[in-house]
Amino acid sequence: MLALSTVSPPSLVAQAGNPSVTDTQGVTYEDILQGLEDPSRWLTFSGDYSGQRHSPLTQITPENVHRLSPQWTFQTGNLTRGRGFETTPLVLDGVLYVTGSNNYAWALDARTGRRFWQYRRNLPNDLTYGASAPVNRGFGMLGDRLFMVTLDAHLLALDRKTGGVLWEIELADYRVGYAATLAPLVIDGKVIVGISGGEYPTRGFLDAYDPETGERIWRFNTIPGPGEPGSETWPPDAENLARGGGGTWMTGSYDPNLDLLYWGTGNPNPDYYDETREGANLYTNSIVAIEAATGTLRWHYQFTPHDTHDWDSNHVPVLADLMFEGEMRSVVMVANRNGFFYVLDRITGEFLLGKPFTDTTWAREIGPDGRPIILNDGSQGCLPEPWGG
Repeated sequence: MLALSTVSPPSLVAQAGNPSVTDTQGVTYEDILQGLEDPSRWLTFSGDYSGQRHSPLTQITPENVHRLSPQWTFQTGNLTRGRGFETTPLVLDGVLYVTGSNNYAWALDARTGRRFWQYRRNLPNDLTYGASAPVNRGFGMLGDRLFMVTLDAHLLALDRKTGGVLWEIELADYRVGYAATLAPLVIDGKVIVGISGGEYPTRGFLDAYDPETGERIWRFNTIPGPGEPGSETWPPDAENLARGGGGTWMTGSYDPNLDLLYWGTGNPNPDYYDETREGANLYTNSIVAIEAATGTLRWHYQFTPHDTHDWDSNHVPVLADLMFEGEMRSVVMVANRNGFFYVLDRITGEFLLGKPFTDTTWAREIGPDGRPIILNDGSQGCLPEPWGG
C-alpha cells in the first residue's frame, strides 16, 4: 500500500497530531448519513450512500497533481495469485481501516503507515470460488465495530480498536461455491451483505443482519422460488432455480428518504451455456430496489435478459437528483458491462435513458420500452466458445 502527498510528512503530522485507535469515538448512523460533510472521514464504501464516490477535498488539484510524491509504503506481506487490492479503505480520525486479499485486515496510521493491529482469517484448504478470486473490497463500520465478509462465506464483526472478533456467522456453505468479497453496507440498525459465486450451482441473495448480535433480519433471493414472481422466466424446474446464480458481489447504494436499497445482480448459472435455462432468467443481470425495512422487492430492471456473456450487473448504482427532459427527477444511473449507460427513476424503476458508451455488437439500441433491440446477422453460433477462439 502506497500513500502519496503534495506536502512533506512532518508538516502533515504536525497539522493533525498523533492518531490512536483507542481514543477515537464510535461512528453513528447519523455520521454515515452526513456522508462527506467532514471530508477528512470516509465512513462507508462509497463515501456516502449515493454511490457517487466524490471527495470534496481540495488539497490536490489539476495544477499540483504532478507534484505528488510517496510519503510511506506499507508492506502487507500477503501474496496473492493474479489479483491484489480491490478495497476501499475507511478513514476515521486519522486511522485507515483496510482489508486485503486472503482476508487480511489492518488498522494503519494514515500519516505514517504505522500498523496498529492486523487481522488474518484462517481459511479452509478446500475453498471453491474464494480460491480463484481471493479479494476483499472493504469494511463496513458502526459504533466501535467493523464488519467484514470472508472467502469462506462468513460475516464477521471486529473490534475496531483491537481487531479482535466479536461475532461471526455463516452466510452460506462455501463448499457449494459460495464466497463473499464485498464491503458490507451499514444502514440504520442493519448490516447489508451480498454473496459471490454465481459461476457455481448457487442461488444469489441479499441479507440484512443485526449489527449487535449477528442475527439475520431478512433475506432477499435474487432467483425466485417456484411459483414466485419472476419464476416464469426460467424453465419450470426447481433445481434450475436453486442453482440459478445471480450473485450480489458488489456493494450497493441506499436512499434513506425512500428507505430503498439499490443493488446489482450477476450472471445466471450456467454462465455461458444457456440451453438449460430458457427465458430472461430474472433477477439476474438486473438492478433491484429493495425495501430496507423488510427485504421486499419494490421494483427491478433487467439490463441483459438471458445473459450468455458474463455481463454481470454488479456495479455501484449512482444516485442523483437532476433535470431530465425539463423535469427534476430522482434517478439511479448505471454504466453497465453490456456497453450501455442507463438512467432510471429510482422511485418507480421507470426506464428513462439507455445509450451506448462504447461500440456494442450484441444490441443496436435500447428501445423506448427499455428492452434491448438485438442485432441478428443470421449466424447460428460461435466456435469454439462464446468468449472467442
